[in-house]
Amino acid sequence: MLAASRVSALTPQVARFQAVRVAGQRQAALTAVRRCGNVSVRSIQSVAQTDRDTITRLLYSIGTKREVERHLRIFSSSSHPSQPAKFAVIKVGGAVLDQIDELALSLSFLYRVGLYPVVLHGAGPQLNGIIESEGVIPDYIDGIRVTDAKTLQIARRVFLEQNLKLVGALEQLGTRARPITSGVFTADYLDKEKYNLVGNITRVDKRPIEASIRAGALPILTSLAETPDGQILNVNADIAAGELAKELEPMKIVFLNEKGGMFHGVTGEKLDVINLDEEYEQLMKEPWVKYGTKLKLREFKELLDHLPRSSSVAVISADHLQRELFTDSGAGTLIRRGYRLFKHNSIESVGADRFRQVIHDRDPEVQSGVSSVTSVLSSLQKTPYTIYGDEPLDAVAIVTHPEGEVPIMTKLLASRSGVLNNVIDNVFNAIKKDHRKLFWTAKVDDDNRSWHFERADGSFTRAGKSLFWYGVQDVAEVQRIVKDFEAKGRLERAYLPVGPSAPPQQPFPGATRSYSTLARRQVPSGSRGYATAVTSQPTSTEPKRLALIGARGYTGQALATLLSGHPYIDLTHVSSRQLAGYPLQGYTKSSITHSNLSVEDVERMEKDGEVDAWVMALPNGVCKPFVDAIDRGAKVRSSGESSVIVDLSADYRFESGWKYGLPELYGRDGIRKSKRISNPGCYATSTQLLIAPLLKYVKHASEPTVFGISGYSGAGTVTGTSDADGRPTTVPKVTPESLAGGFRPYSLTDHIHEREAGRHLSSLLADPTNPIKVAFIPSVAPWFSGIISTLSVPLSEKVTARDVKALYEEKYSGEKLIHVKAGVPGLSDIENKHGWTVGGFQVHSEGDRAVVVGGLDNLLKGAATQCLQNLNLTLGYDEYDGIPL
Repeated sequence: MLAASRVSALTPQVARFQAVRVAGQRQAALTAVRRCGNVSVRSIQSVAQTDRDTITRLLYSIGTKREVERHLRIFSSSSHPSQPAKFAVIKVGGAVLDQIDELALSLSFLYRVGLYPVVLHGAGPQLNGIIESEGVIPDYIDGIRVTDAKTLQIARRVFLEQNLKLVGALEQLGTRARPITSGVFTADYLDKEKYNLVGNITRVDKRPIEASIRAGALPILTSLAETPDGQILNVNADIAAGELAKELEPMKIVFLNEKGGMFHGVTGEKLDVINLDEEYEQLMKEPWVKYGTKLKLREFKELLDHLPRSSSVAVISADHLQRELFTDSGAGTLIRRGYRLFKHNSIESVGADRFRQVIHDRDPEVQSGVSSVTSVLSSLQKTPYTIYGDEPLDAVAIVTHPEGEVPIMTKLLASRSGVLNNVIDNVFNAIKKDHRKLFWTAKVDDDNRSWHFERADGSFTRAGKSLFWYGVQDVAEVQRIVKDFEAKGRLERAYLPVGPSAPPQQPFPGATRSYSTLARRQVPSGSRGYATAVTSQPTSTEPKRLALIGARGYTGQALATLLSGHPYIDLTHVSSRQLAGYPLQGYTKSSITHSNLSVEDVERMEKDGEVDAWVMALPNGVCKPFVDAIDRGAKVRSSGESSVIVDLSADYRFESGWKYGLPELYGRDGIRKSKRISNPGCYATSTQLLIAPLLKYVKHASEPTVFGISGYSGAGTVTGTSDADGRPTTVPKVTPESLAGGFRPYSLTDHIHEREAGRHLSSLLADPTNPIKVAFIPSVAPWFSGIISTLSVPLSEKVTARDVKALYEEKYSGEKLIHVKAGVPGLSDIENKHGWTVGGFQVHSEGDRAVVVGGLDNLLKGAATQCLQNLNLTLGYDEYDGIPL
């Protein structure tokens, strides 16, 4: 599994220093042992433990301590002296061998925490380069290299050179490695007439591999095989790695490539995880899944079908290997058989024998003798319940839910595979979809105690057990619910009166986090999405009410449509002077009629707590009286708290006390903590996202220039003639006909977005007291929606187009609504899309000026979608709830 935090800077610099330093420590210790014959083996073991502790602490920087230690524990337990090669098979692509230092460092990391992967490498690019220089043209049939005697002779030499090169790089870091270039793979001819000296592996001898690991050395293999009579044959390295994995049955099969994963053929996005049981058939029908991608998916499925369900394949770059293995969120593409979730209302539907076995093997109370399998099953007959889980029962939960009462999760039991593959999170999220409130307990010595804290709204601990819950925000309500539980015998031990909780283990080094009775949780973004559909789970499920002031314009309409699909925010009031009395269109949750809310109405509604959030979709300069009314109402509100306000106009984008809501650049935490959020302008959003990755390269005293072209919806609306029912209509202020097929520049200097972009970008500078100025030139075009912005920026130092693209990829890595592509974004990339797309990276031939193109839909990411991001964050939901990803 992999990590969300970026450690590319850590691995090449800090890790290189630590690996070399630790190697030096170990060498010095071994020298001392040789000099003093009476020094015990314990001294050597002590140094090895120091190595492991040092590297383990470094791993904490890429994920939580809980994640790292859990994965270390699981991986370490996978190896046994009788079968020492159960951890991982790592296939190294030939292109990755050109990054030998990064590769050696990543493998050395694993070695120093006591893990011994089996490494198998190819050498395709190196082989092609040599045979072409010697006058041999590579020949492929069906993607398989035709290998004649001369090609095989060169291949043997190249494989040996690359093998020794990797072994040498590892040894320099103090990592023992053993070259294994023969004796593992036995093969027959694949098709001698067609492919010549190409083999089909028939047998894998794992003894040389296991002997290497028992001797404390990483086995480094090539993909050459021999026939039973000794003829050497060439074998595709991917196929060799697959056959090796079938024999060893490791927990992880890792394919290292230079791209760092598998990518969607249309959007260009990296695929986070592929669950074959659920997605394989659909993926193989996708038009973008073809050629090499289809072949790899077929090979991965065939491989995993032969392996235990706990095994998985990862496609990742060498420098992110640690994130893939030691964190939940990962960095590359994870391919696993996956799981189909179920929920049943009877034990028989699950399978009584299977269910009994799960209780017997995993229930801590049964294992300690406090309870029995029979008593657990008998208790289920007293109340309605639902069993949640996956088909192989890697994670099983029991939720009791008498009608009209708050549900309790009485059991949550996961296998090692269920924890390793995040099945436990998916089962828990399935429960959250069904139950807006939930209580459960866990022992204070539970290995995954932090997991419970991270998913709870509140907790407290008494007599060795912690009570957790989500969906309840009031202490008095918690006390009432717990009292009812105890009166009806649904909780076994007394938790009243409600008291403070004991703090959990710190989720990561250096962090201090207290958990009070109503501590709001921040769940780590550890769930990996799907290749066929991105899923997002909320951090809160409490319904909230929202009022929209200014619903007539395009942005108000777009927001109402989005809210119609939001699982937790209910639109309860829409205000429009022109449309008062007419039903709201495009919102399907309930029937709502437009009203014409006055300032006095707004103040009264805020005082009475009628809504939880307000969105102001009003023209510039009109918003302040309504905000002042909300402030007055909040002062006399019984709860003493104000509702949230998100302003879509420019009125508060320069105001202190208001949080500027561009999450991808200025952080989520400030938005979560704020109740006054100014939504950025559409042009300004694209401008800032364009300039931010290049800020440190902007030439001093120069002004980056952005030329923006927007669809005519960006110019706003006016009231048109009434329709046949007498309902006022909305028409564009600028019509496409008036543009005569061209576009019209306007506000050529001093546009408000110049100040807006410059002000907020300056906060990202190393020296904010020396602000950046931005030149902006807008135009309106004859299409409906969508902005295309072209940035031209003078550079302070020479860079390449590749460097520029890498800056954007790094800056926006992991951002679900930002897409980096190689080519210039067109209207089809942005119109009706909820994100921002950037591409067309170019640098002047003299290397002193970069040009980049970005685009977004001005009504969506430029307005309504970004507004919903901000609402989700400040109201405690998942940032992407209600946003079609």
